[in-house]
Amino acid sequence: MAVKVKFLGGVKTVTGSSHLVSAGKTEVLLDAGLFQGHRDESYKINTTFSFNPRLINALVLSHAHIDHCGNIPSLIKQGLRCKIYTTAATKALTELMLIDSGKIQEEDVSYVNKINKRIGLPERKPLYTRKEASRATKIFRPISYNQKFCIAKNVCATLIDAGHILGSAVVVLDIKDENRNVRLGYAADLGRENLPLLNNPVIPKGLDYLIIESTYGGRLHAPIEEAQSKLREAISRTLRRGGKVLIPSFTLERTQEVIYYLNALLKEKLIPNVPIYVDSPLATDITEVFEAHPDYMDEENRQAIARGESPFGFLNLRFIREQRESKALNADKRPMIIIAGSGMCESGRILHHLQNNIEDSRNMILVVGYMARDTLGRKIVDKEKFVRIFGIEYELNAEVVVINAMSGHADKNELMKFISGCLPLKRIFLVHGEEDQALALQETLAQNGLNSYIPSKDEEVLLE
Repeated sequence: MAVKVKFLGGVKTVTGSSHLVSAGKTEVLLDAGLFQGHRDESYKINTTFSFNPRLINALVLSHAHIDHCGNIPSLIKQGLRCKIYTTAATKALTELMLIDSGKIQEEDVSYVNKINKRIGLPERKPLYTRKEASRATKIFRPISYNQKFCIAKNVCATLIDAGHILGSAVVVLDIKDENRNVRLGYAADLGRENLPLLNNPVIPKGLDYLIIESTYGGRLHAPIEEAQSKLREAISRTLRRGGKVLIPSFTLERTQEVIYYLNALLKEKLIPNVPIYVDSPLATDITEVFEAHPDYMDEENRQAIARGESPFGFLNLRFIREQRESKALNADKRPMIIIAGSGMCESGRILHHLQNNIEDSRNMILVVGYMARDTLGRKIVDKEKFVRIFGIEYELNAEVVVINAMSGHADKNELMKFISGCLPLKRIFLVHGEEDQALALQETLAQNGLNSYIPSKDEEVLLE
């Protein structure tokens, strides 16, 4: 019986992670991420599978980021009927993320169809709807960390803490192959040591093969401890001049980290006591999931929540759901801090806050996450003199500060430390990274006497 891995997505790129492990008649899917790109290309990739979803015996989900879970409803529409195994926190977060994704799919198609109707083109259909997304989590089965469970006659799985986001997991598959056992590790997105709220990543032992991300395979992050001091300096400077601090932030994990840091700074009286708003219904719901799953946090925050001292519940923090309240912030001229999605400034309420505040030099745009090429966020990071918001050009007069220390992905040294802890390994597969970053990590591994392989999309590899 041959054991094979087919790399379906998330190779030589950082989107659409999904990999198929075959052992005889057993087929196990690792993640089912949404490919994100140009509309037509995305729709084709997300609806075209080089395998039969009906034949999948189990799907193991590493975490709730949309590039790892976002295509599950599409698979179900095409016949996936197996159980989906993940942690309880990931199950709760994924439900929110998928429903929000379904909403975005519907709104995007609605917008496109209005244009198509005017120019006589046929109507499009959404990839999936909110209703279809909501049904997806009905087949989820929550599994605790370090609990070995059988997902097929010849395959068992174990989830261990990846330290990347709440509930994220490194997946370990134990596969019985005739007279041998094959042990495969899957570190799709790997966290860093000393991230706020989370435990450090756990390194699995006794692996034969490892599939690991390479997002920052050729880069080093600033120490995570720098984030709080840079946050303090930037916020204090802006508030002293009477400005607003606008923080575009990803709703899952990054928003909660920023809240954590702000709480700590206020406790130590290191920043002025001003109103702080989280202007995002989704981020509000996600934060409630964090509070409901303290067992997935580090010891310090578990104890704090047990004492009734939640890092997400300080007095001058307010979560905003209604559009009316969101719009009112733009008429409020007091110094304040506004955290809003989306993280790359491509959609969401942050656009309205930028539109109303970007031309005022007293204000600051504080960037705490990655901004992809060609996004509004990248143009702001590059400090282009004029930027377009809702089709109108605005002058970028607000101060722009970028804090790179907050990344939730392991950098080159952290990846090397993790891989070294997994040795000896028969083979290392580098995924989830742009090709230049995967090649950089491959070169570092080679310098340390370790062979690795960068697969291509839909390539199948035999685990000998």
